[in-house]
Amino acid sequence: MTDQRDTIEPFPIQRRGTVDALRMASRRSVVHGLVEFDVTEARRRIDEREERTGAELSFTAFLVFALARALEDHPHINAYRDWRGRIVQFDDVDVMVIIEVEIDGKRIGVPHVIRAANRRTLRSIHDEIRTAQRDPDERQRPGLASLAVRLPGPVRRLFFRLPQWFPRRWKRIAGTVAVTSVGMFGTGGGWGITPTNYTLQLTVGGTGQKPGVVDGEIEPREYLSITATFDHDIVDGAPATRFVQRLKELVEDPEVLQRDSSRATD
Repeated sequence: MTDQRDTIEPFPIQRRGTVDALRMASRRSVVHGLVEFDVTEARRRIDEREERTGAELSFTAFLVFALARALEDHPHINAYRDWRGRIVQFDDVDVMVIIEVEIDGKRIGVPHVIRAANRRTLRSIHDEIRTAQRDPDERQRPGLASLAVRLPGPVRRLFFRLPQWFPRRWKRIAGTVAVTSVGMFGTGGGWGITPTNYTLQLTVGGTGQKPGVVDGEIEPREYLSITATFDHDIVDGAPATRFVQRLKELVEDPEVLQRDSSRATD
């Protein structure tokens, strides 16, 4: 008879929100687009800016910055349908990002909403992300949220019906679009495909090096794998394609780093 060494632990209560979100998201009519962005120049500009100023700049902040500007050009994607069948389109682009922090000795991903990212500077977005990472105590669930995860599953999951029922309330709590990263946990290229409760979610995959053509010459380039997930009830294929193309232009255009101060208001 073998010696049993299996370990049985309680299911972490913090994981209930993830289970609820994915279960409700699986009911949405989403489509996924797997794309690659050439981030060679963007990374080079970020590194040069850090060497010149001595100030670090998060690539996640850069992506959020570019995403917010792309949505300004395609505002119909920054929208939800309410319980009356109306389309509610928002002016502010509130971006929910997953930030990895240490809580109780464990590294976990927690949501953080960057408000009005389309009216923010690149530096201010970076600073907010770093502040949230350095001060995990501020990311702890408030009292009502801690109580909510202890409710029965069917009651908890009603929260994730807010995007279809009350888009403005969903915006106040969870933002309007989402950026989540699987690339932070590994190296090399590759895509991640996940369901979502948002009209638009970017899942940032890995970065891999492969040959690219620049001015007619083949040279090594860095390509970032990104999955753009859309709610097909709100966004059709052609508008989604145009949005992704605009986002690609902004991410691959190094001058976007120099234009941030002229387009922001704070």
